[in-house]
This record gives sequence, C-alpha cells and structure tokens, in this order.
Amino acid sequence: MSKRLEGKVIVITGAAMGLGQATAMEAAKEGAKLALVDLKEDALEQAKQELKAKYPDAEVLTVTADVSDEGAVKKYVDETVKAYGRIDGFYNNAGIEGKQALIPDYDVDMFKKVIDINLLGVYYGLRYVIPVMQKHNYGRIVNTASVGGIRGVINQVPYVASKHAVSGMTKNAALEFARSGIVTNAIAPGAILTPMVAGSFKQVNPEDPQKAEAEFAQGNPTKRLGKPEEVARVVVFLLSEDCSYVNGQTIAIDGGQSNTYGFV
Repeated sequence: MSKRLEGKVIVITGAAMGLGQATAMEAAKEGAKLALVDLKEDALEQAKQELKAKYPDAEVLTVTADVSDEGAVKKYVDETVKAYGRIDGFYNNAGIEGKQALIPDYDVDMFKKVIDINLLGVYYGLRYVIPVMQKHNYGRIVNTASVGGIRGVINQVPYVASKHAVSGMTKNAALEFARSGIVTNAIAPGAILTPMVAGSFKQVNPEDPQKAEAEFAQGNPTKRLGKPEEVARVVVFLLSEDCSYVNGQTIAIDGGQSNTYGFV
C-alpha cells in the first residue's frame, strides 16, 4: 500500500511540540522527508529523537530558527533546498498565544510580538517557500490559523487579529498561485490539548487549570478537547495529492464548537 507523502519534502515550523510535532509524526508515517523548524533547539532535537525512535528510516533535517526573523526564515528554506533539492509541502504552523487582557489593557509590546510571530512569520514563510515550489509547478501549503481566525476570543485581541490575517493571506495565496500547481489552505483548530492551550487554561485559572479545561470542554458538542493527532491527520491530507482541488479554505477542527450559539 503506497504512503500518502512517499518521497515528498515537507517543511514544518513550530515542529518541536504540539500540532507541529504531531504532524511531523504523521507525515513520517506517510513516508515524507522532513525539515523540522523551531526556535527551541533542545526541544527540536528531542522531537527528532522521538520521531526517529518510532520511524527509524525517516529522513529528518532540523533547523533552529525564529520565524519572526526574515533572515532566519530564508535560512531554513535554503537549508531545506540544499538538503533535499525541493519543497513539496509546507506546514506554516509556528505561533504563540500571547497574554490575556482586554483591549484597552493589552501590553503593546506583547501585541507586536504576537503579530511578528503569528502574522509576519507566516508571511515570511510564504514569501520564501512559494518561489521554490513554483520551480517545480507543485506545492501544498497549510497555514495554521485558529478558531480565533474565524470568530472573536475574549482577552486575545492580537491573537485573533493575527489569525484572521492568516486566513486572509491563505485566500490570497490560493488565488495567486493555483496556476503554478500550488494549493494553499488553512486550518482553524479549536481547543486542542497542546502545551500552548494548557498554558492558556493556566492563565484562566492559575490555581486549577484542569478545572478551566473541564469547564471549557462542556461548551463543545463533543464534551471534550481535541487531540493533536486528530489535527495532524487533517494537515497530512491537505499536504497530500488528495488535496488537489481544495484551495483557499480555512477548515475548522474544533468538534463543531464554532457552529454553536451559546452553550450546547
């Protein structure tokens, strides 16, 4: 049985943990050659070791980079091309939540940091990966937006602004480069139990973050939080040949919660 990403070169940012790490595992399972990018060198190396322990034949390049630094983004793209000769798929995933506060109280420096990573980091990735894909008239791009990219989230104004922008850039990339064989989509995960989301619940209730998590889950039609591997399987579909006519979409992966009005 053929593997969905057999021989495809896939770049994943924010690959050391959470959705990035889960997608790296799923992509390796499907035969991909991987370039894993993250700011945290130790965590990135640990993620590589865990992946290789499970998939010893996987080809894995790691690159430490700050996605808000345009030069560092160009470097991870160049290193991937040097190692593999091409880029077939790009999971443009790295991002942060920032702190939680109402709009008038939000720290301006933190606001700028969220925009630098979540918006400019995604843009720089598109800026340097797309020309590589154009050379081969093929590409699959998946940007990580959020349910915060399709609705409001109280106390998270820069996160919501940046993720709406990611959804908008996804539409533009889809329109501009489909003729080059490149399809671009975004995912909008809800509360998936990643380290970032766990940190968010800790901000909501520092004394008992598990209580905050359980209360939030009650507002979801499934009455639970999502798992990183559930998101990873959708991302791998969007990185595969099977996604040839899905383009410019922002796909919610949230158990249906974004369809609700009030509690269910």
